[in-house]
Order: sequence, then structure tokens, then C-alpha cells
Amino acid sequence: MKYYSTNGKAPLVTLEDAVIQGLADDRGLYMPERVPHIDSDIIKTLKDRTFIENSTIVAQAFFGDDMDADALAEIVSDTLSFETPVIQVDSDIYSLELFHGPTLAFKDVGARFMARMLGYFVRRKGLADEVNVLVATSGDTGGAVANGFLGVEGVRVFVLYPKGKVSPLQESQFTTLGRNITAIEIDGRFDDCQALVKEAFADRELNSRMQLTSANSINVARFLPQSFYYFNAYAQLDRMGKANDVIISVPSGNFGNLTAGLFAARMGLPVSRFIAANNSNDVFFNYLQTGQYIPRPSIETLANAMDVGNPSNFARILELYRNDYQAIRQMISGFRYDDGQIAAAIRRILSDTGYLLDPHGACGYLALEDYGLKQGQTGLFLETAHPAKFKETVEAIIGSEIDVPNSLKAFMNAEKHSVALGSDYAGFRAYLADNQAPPPYTANRPS
Repeated sequence: MKYYSTNGKAPLVTLEDAVIQGLADDRGLYMPERVPHIDSDIIKTLKDRTFIENSTIVAQAFFGDDMDADALAEIVSDTLSFETPVIQVDSDIYSLELFHGPTLAFKDVGARFMARMLGYFVRRKGLADEVNVLVATSGDTGGAVANGFLGVEGVRVFVLYPKGKVSPLQESQFTTLGRNITAIEIDGRFDDCQALVKEAFADRELNSRMQLTSANSINVARFLPQSFYYFNAYAQLDRMGKANDVIISVPSGNFGNLTAGLFAARMGLPVSRFIAANNSNDVFFNYLQTGQYIPRPSIETLANAMDVGNPSNFARILELYRNDYQAIRQMISGFRYDDGQIAAAIRRILSDTGYLLDPHGACGYLALEDYGLKQGQTGLFLETAHPAKFKETVEAIIGSEIDVPNSLKAFMNAEKHSVALGSDYAGFRAYLADNQAPPPYTANRPS
């Protein structure tokens, strides 16, 4: 299958080149020429298969023409060493807990899958020089990518994050690893980090010296594997007899996860409707109301991983629906919640049901409540990260301490290493050009 740019001014490329390049030459995002369809007879039997088996079917549909089948199956199996359970929270509202990977965040699957796929293509293409991954993070992406790529031969990762705007625990998951991972602390917002990454990709002279690619949901190998979650969730609901009319609420920041869900639906997964649950960074919510997309600087909120003022994957949503505003509105509803509403929901749901939400999952739950499920409908919200990743925030909301899993404690006890830079591109470019050798420290993965 070939991949084209959402900006329409770059040549078609293979999957291999789309993954290695990350962003198209015209700064657009790569899209597959077609969305493969999975037969309804197979959909009916998802409930009889494992997470790995179902994900292999989806991966084969998308990537099977471009990769060796055994290698692809091995990548899927290596990526999915954990299950993502569906848990009933309240009446017909269920949580899909996506935080059972290495960094306890939903991005673990996409990041680990991409790391393995990129490593496969680097070996197949016989690249003599190191591939340099640039990734901007507003929270969980950095940890997931850093841990997914840690130790991958021939690949070096630079994680850009906004100073003081990610939780200490999130920060520790990508600043303590060393080896082929470099953390860069940017004095600015997430949008500044994302802008630096995009400008570097567009810098032809820099790219002639360094092979750059992205591990954000910009990269097709990062966002498409997240569709595995949706097929797995449907399989679980089908086993419960709850899959006849499913509404899925997705906490949305850069919109990679929601876009993966929309692709799953286009592939044939029976989802009745999606809900984009926003925090106060509500440019997509406003688009649904007005038809006008007006990016703006991001706002700091309790749900910091969703603090994105210009979500990259909006371009993919437009492409998927051929810029048809009414078609997008027919498939996606939108809701937004401020910090007060998020905090109140966390306290109320814990008191009423005993279930502890993180700030992002709280947006997803509230959106299902406000959507108003009809009789016979099942609501599913994505609980995207373990509440302990936002320990100080959640404890302040509920007024008591929460347990921190041992895997997270290990990161917090390790030594931090990062590079401090401003938000200007000249300084960032100079750092990349002058620091192509591995960093001097060689810390190990916390254990």
C-alpha cells in the first residue's frame, strides 16, 4: 500500500519510507491510500480470540502487503505482553483500562509497536547511519516512546517536553533512562515543543545530515496500532452481550487515539458513535459547533496530557471524511470540561462507585454522562493512564493518598538527566547538529 500526504504536495511513498520519514516532505501527515476492510464474519468471532490474535488480524490487514508475515506477527506478539481489561463502572458505562503497559499509559502499545517496526525497516533498508527520533510530549508520550525505543539498535530518541508542565512521575519516565534516550526540557508550552519537531522535519539541510523521524502520533506506525485497543474492547463487550450499540468516549489531546478509533470503525468495527472529550483546550469542540477550526496556544489544565492547542491529527480526521463537516458531526460528538468539573467528577465517582479516575479518564466518563445513553446502548470510555501518574493532582482532589505501583516508584528513585533549551528553533537546531554522538551517561532502565 502507498501513503500520501495530507497536504497533497509530496510524492506517494511506501510504508517503509512513511515510517522512517515520519512527516512528509510538504510537512503533511501520511495517510494510507485506502482503509482495508475486515469481513463481518471475522468481526463476529473476535470474542473467541485473544488480544494478540485479534491485533495480528488488524495488523495484517494494514501492513501485511509491506512486511514479512512472520516478522509482523512477532512485532505484534512482542508489543502486546499485557491485557487491557474492560471494567464496569456505573450502570451501562464501562472503562477500558489502557494503563497496563510498561509506563502505565495507553501510548505504550503504539510506541512499542513503532519501535519494533522502525527497527525492522532500519535493518531491512541497511541504513548506515543512526535514525534520530524526535518526539514532543505533553505527558505520557515521552515515557511510552522512551521505554519502547530504549536499547533499539540504530535508533536514537530525543524527547522534547515543556518545562514544569508534566507531572514529576511522567518526567521521570523519560529523563532517567540514558543510553539512546535524550530528554530536552523546553522553556515553553507543548505547542512549542511540537512546533520545534515539525520545523526540524522541514529543515532540508539538517535532514541531509541527520535521518530524522517522529514517534508522536504524527507517525503512521504510532497511531494505527492503537486501533488494536478498539477491536479488543469490542471483543470483550461482545463476550458480555454488550456490543450491540456501542458509544466510545475518547479523552482527546493530539487526537491520535480518536483517529485510530475512527480507522477501526472504517475497517468494519461496529461502533455507533465516538465522543471527543476535551478539557479546556477545546479547539475541536468549537469546530464541531461552528465548522471553523481555529488553533490557539494551549492552556494548562489538570488533564495535562490533553493540553494541546493545535492537534496534529485533525488533518487526518478531515482526510478520512473528505473534509465533509456534516459527516464528521454525524460520527463524532464533542464535550469539554474545566478543572473544576474534572475534580468534582473524580471525587463523585470514587465516592459513588469506588472507581478512581485519572483527570483524562474523568473527561471521558463525564462525556458519556452528558451524552445521555439510551436504553440498550453501552458506553465505553478510555481510561488512558494510571491515576498514580498524577499522584499530587489526584491526592489533592480526593484528600487522601493513593498507592503507587512499584514500576512507577522505580522511575521516581532514578537520577534525572535532561538538557535545558529555549523555545527558539535556532538553539534547538544547533543542539541537534552539535550533539549527534550518544550522551555521556549510560543509566539503566529502572527496575
